Parts: sequence; structure tokens; C-alpha cells
Amino acid sequence: MQVWPGSAYPLGATFDGNGTNFALFSEGADRVELCLFGDRGKETRVDLVDVDAHVWHAYLPTIQPGQRYGYRVHGPNDPANGQRFNPNKLLLDPYAKAVEGQVAWGQSVFGYDFGEPDSRNDDDSAAAMMKGVVVNPFFDWAGDRLPKTPYAESVIYEAHVKGLTALHPEIPEEIRGTYSAIAHPVIIEHLKKIGATAIELMPVHQFVNDSTLQDKGLSNYWGYNTIAFLAPQNTYASTGQRGQQVQEFKGMVRALHAAGIEVILDVVYNHTAEGNHLGPTLSMRGIDNEAYYRLEDSDKRYYTDYTGTGNSMNVGNPHTLQLIMDSLRYWVLEMHVDGFRFDLAATLAREFYEVDRLAAFFEIVQQDPVVSQVKLIAEPWDIGPGGYQVGNFPPQWTEWNGKYRDTVRDFWRGEPSTLGEFASRLTGSADLYEHDGRRPVASINFVTAHDGFTLRDLVSYNEKHNDANGEDGNDGESHNRSWNCGVEGPTDDPDVLALRARQQRNFLATLLLSQGVPMLSHGDELGRTQGGNNNGYAQDNETTWVHWDSVDQPLIEFTAAVARLRHDHPIFRRSRFFDGRPVPTEEGQRLPDIAWLRPDGTQMKPDDWDSGFGRAIGVFLNGEGIHERDRRGQEIVDRNFFVLFNGGDETLDFTIPSGGGDVQWEVIIDTAGRVDDMGLVDHGTSLPLTGKSVVVLRDHREEPTEIDHSVAASLAALTTPIDIVPSPAPKPEL
Repeated sequence: MQVWPGSAYPLGATFDGNGTNFALFSEGADRVELCLFGDRGKETRVDLVDVDAHVWHAYLPTIQPGQRYGYRVHGPNDPANGQRFNPNKLLLDPYAKAVEGQVAWGQSVFGYDFGEPDSRNDDDSAAAMMKGVVVNPFFDWAGDRLPKTPYAESVIYEAHVKGLTALHPEIPEEIRGTYSAIAHPVIIEHLKKIGATAIELMPVHQFVNDSTLQDKGLSNYWGYNTIAFLAPQNTYASTGQRGQQVQEFKGMVRALHAAGIEVILDVVYNHTAEGNHLGPTLSMRGIDNEAYYRLEDSDKRYYTDYTGTGNSMNVGNPHTLQLIMDSLRYWVLEMHVDGFRFDLAATLAREFYEVDRLAAFFEIVQQDPVVSQVKLIAEPWDIGPGGYQVGNFPPQWTEWNGKYRDTVRDFWRGEPSTLGEFASRLTGSADLYEHDGRRPVASINFVTAHDGFTLRDLVSYNEKHNDANGEDGNDGESHNRSWNCGVEGPTDDPDVLALRARQQRNFLATLLLSQGVPMLSHGDELGRTQGGNNNGYAQDNETTWVHWDSVDQPLIEFTAAVARLRHDHPIFRRSRFFDGRPVPTEEGQRLPDIAWLRPDGTQMKPDDWDSGFGRAIGVFLNGEGIHERDRRGQEIVDRNFFVLFNGGDETLDFTIPSGGGDVQWEVIIDTAGRVDDMGLVDHGTSLPLTGKSVVVLRDHREEPTEIDHSVAASLAALTTPIDIVPSPAPKPEL
């Protein structure tokens, strides 16, 4: 076999049309062997003798795409000093762009003998290990262009590749649960119907299925257990062809972009699947443990864990930072993704101990000409000290707003003293983001996400029901801020079902009409339930998959109607915070850009915000007070709106003030389903507002618009409450 010196850059296996360059970083290694595997498992070892700046490299002119490979790294095995080299362990390239196979759990993939953590195990792990695959980088993008949807116009749909598509009857069975299924026209049509402009995919970086879950008959469904940051998950490919997952992923992105839908990846750079000191040796642990992981200063056998998963990536090391940044650039430049949601992003800010918003990672992202130009979304917390950092990320970042979720849930379940914070969350959370120059779009608003109850379960359960996870109900959040509407779980009580249906509409209307960027969790618009399981991480079955054959069609239509309202009216998606300044009207009056109203139609006074009994509030939105320009430089002017919220249990009368001039108001949304009964509303009218409901009124104009008819038609379908519960997954044998 011909072996040429090759190049230290780029890292990984890079096919150039003729041969392949291999490059691996390891500062502590004494020797590195590249291991090539034939179709029958024969292993050929090639010594990498050329080393530049701790990068071991070679060019093999005969190696083509499809070649499987791994590494064996020689060096000191001294866990007390953080060194865990062992050439008997085949190691996955951290830069592998495709991976074949899964880990076959057993003694060989661990660096110690079971029951003796301080021992050394020299069993060869090659037969049990996944392998890297050399990929063909060439792909016909057919003129693909990133949609570049502005944040203010974005609606994000969080989804799981398999869970969203595994049960869809209109998707060919052979591609369900794959990248090709996400690109299928029925999925794209649904996304467009509900107004989604971006799909945020739960982890698709190659991850490992935990041995502890497999022993229970479960599996790692969510995928927050990454092992290769540049490789798309191989189980989401529709064929077993080696390296096909790369081409299929690109085809999915191309199809979504053609429909104007962005692709955002949920990425896990805070830890890896190798776990703590008792974890397996699969990749970075055996390549350069000290460089890639944060170790305890007092005893380097142990790993610093800010994530609850056993280890934390050492973002203070330049080579670890390079791996993360190279991964991000690869997914943007080569895979054409539009942004990233960073799991437990506070961990990336820990250069030393405290969370530091100006840590090296954020400085590098700020100046990077590629990564800085895509959507960057932080999950702004981890489990370490000071880890809750909502509102504290750098200005170019947006954040999952956990305070929005908690406040909106509390308001609709009837918690006292929530009016002030509820108003703040509705208007973009200026208290969190305005101080450093950020805008309302810094807030990624959500009520539910993959972690926790679905929307259906949020209004159907007071307690989690996680027995199927095999952890005696000890897993998952216990304080869910949920309300079951009077009955725990499934019921045939029509009053309870009607209230649950209305509560789901309340949450969706609140979410889609709040300032900031709304994020829907997949299936919430369909009435999806997990039977009260609020931690479906291990349920790769019908508990977590979307049941497309039993969806809540009226809820879909409602979601689509409110999303169209948001799309058509920029007053609900402002790029700047409200300022309360008076704005001249055509009639010569001066109205503020926003006004908060009591049920009697008068403006809220300071004492009203702190009243523990307050359950209802109205807001006037002035369409002439947006103070923004569109892309062509034209002043943005919209219609005026009243949005009324009644979080109480009883119907109350809400007096409608004039809003300026002799105007009438049309009710375009009522989550209690009474749009057709209300007609036009004059100022000064007392409007009955059903308990637990939202009403939206728009200033009436003679000329009809398309949204008037589509919204009315969609809301007219709100008649039959339904209850959909899939068969629960069997409890595993323990």
C-alpha cells in the first residue's frame, strides 16, 4: 500500500477525487496507527509517521469513498494523571464524516475490567466498535440557497426525525423514520400549513445507544449522546449503503430549502457518549483524554460533570475548540444547514469554573465569518453552579426562554400574581434582553419541548407517569406547572375534554401571538400525547411517535389560522420592543404603541399588577406604532388589535375602549369557539369573556381580506373535543 506524507489539515479523512488524506490530533501519543477494514473484517494497520503540531497524518492514494477505518493510539496509560491510552481499543475518528455500525456492548470496549475500575483491560475492541467511513464530498445541490428567514418572521418546529415520520401512512414504509421521510411532500406540506419556517431537528450527530438502556430493553431515542460531531446519525438513513446517510441528509436539506424551510440542528458539544471514569473507551478518551475532557484537578481519574452525563468537554483547550468550530463550519458549508440549537450551552461558557459569557468559544463564534452568520440558539443552562443563564448570552445569540415557558404555564393554570410577568413575556421579555441591546427575537418562546409533557399532556396530567422508563418514576421533572382540568389522564367527561381543548388553544394562541420567536414541539398541533410520560428519552416506540392516523384536526386548523394571522400582521412579530410612546393617529389623537387594560376597559395602574386576585388582562396593540421599516425602507403600518386573556375560571365582562376614533371591532379569534356569534363590537361594549379563553379583536374595515375568511372557517371547526391516547409502552423487565 502506498503511503505518502499527506497534510496535517484538514483533520479527519478527506477524499479529494483521487485518494484520501488522514489526519488525527493527539498531543500525548507516542505512536498512532491508522486501521483500515476490508469487507470481511480484515484489518490493515498503517503507521502515521509524519507529525506536525501534534497532528499525525498520511495520504493514501488508493483509498476511495466507502473505506472503513479507525485508529489505535499508543501512549501512557496512567488514569491518575489523566492519560488513558491503550492501543488495544479501536477508536473512532472524532472527525469521521460517516459512521458504520453500532457499539456491541461488552468488556472489550472498556479500558478496565468490570468490577475493578483501577485495572487495565487489553481485550481488542475492533470487532465491537463502530467504524468511520470515508465519504464522497461531491453532491449536486441544484442551486440550493439558504432561505435566510429573519428571526422576526420565523416559526420554529422542534422535531425528531424518526418520531415525526415513523407512523405516517402516506410515507412509503421503507423510508419512514429517515431523512428522506422528513423531505417527503406530506411532511413539507404540513410544515407549511401550520406556518413553520424552520424545522429544528433533535440530535442527528452520530450518537451511541447506551448499554444501560439496552439492558432494560430500551434505547436512547432522543440522541443526546454524541460520539461523532461531523457524522449524520446512520440509523436515520433509508438504506444500509455505506456513507449513504451523508447524501440522504443533503437531499433532505435541499428539499426543505426548496420549500423555503430552514434546517436547524440541535447539537450536543457539551459532553460525549464516553461518560465518566467508568465509561467505555470509544474515541476521544483513548486519543487524548486530557485535551478533550475536563478532569478534576485533585484526581485526574475523575471527570468534571456539568451536564449530568458523566463528562464535560474541555472547551478551554484549543484543539477541542477547533473540533467544535470545524464541526459547525462543516454543517454550514458542506451540509447547508441554517443554524444550531446548543444543548446545555452554559457548559460551553465554562473556561475554568464560573460561567463566563465572554469565554473563548463565544469570542471565536463572534469573529467566525461562517458560523456567526447563521441562527445561534442557546439552551442557556446546565446543572453546574450558576448554570441558569437565561438572558445572559452574547448579543448575537438567541435563547430558549425558560421563564416564558414557566410564566405562561402558571398563568393558564391559575397561579396568583402572574399578570406582570405574563405581560413581560408576551411582549418579548425586555427585562431579560433589552439591557444589552438585544431585541424581542432574542427570546425563543416555547410552552413545551421534547423534554417534558406534550401540550396535550400538559392539560391532562398533574403528575408524571414514567413507569415505562424503568427508573421507578424517579426520572423526569416533578414540578411541571401542569393542570389536568379536574381529572388525571384519559376521560370521557365532555366538560373536561372541552376545557382541555380550549386550554390547548389558549397555549397555542398565546405562543404564536407573543413577541419573540415561537417554537412548537412536534405533534402539539396534532393533539399528541405520551400518556403522561414527561421524559421520553428512552421510549423509541409508539409512546413518543406521532400518531398521524388519529390527529386532532380542529387543533391543526386552529394552529394554522393563528400562524397565518401572525404572518400577515407584523404587529405580532415586531423587531423592536414596545416603548409606550404616544403615536399620532389620522384622527389627531395620540395613542401609545401598547396599552394594558383592566376588564373595565381602563388602563392598568401600578397596584393592579401586584394584585394577587388578578386573572384577566387585555392589551391594545397600535398598528401605527411599530416604528420599523421593511426591507425596501418603507414604514411598516398595521391594523390595531385588542387581545384579551381570561385565566380565571368564570366568564367575565370585558369593556372595549375605543382605541381611537369611531371604530368598530371584529372578533377574529375566540378560543371558546364563539366567533360567528359575536358580530361587530362597538367601543364601550361589554364583551363576555369565557373563563380560560383568549379573544383577539381587530379594527373593522369594509374591505374583506383573505385572512378574515380563512380564520373564520378554521375556527368554525372547533366543535368536537376528542381524547387521543396511544397504547402505553410495556414496562421493561428489570
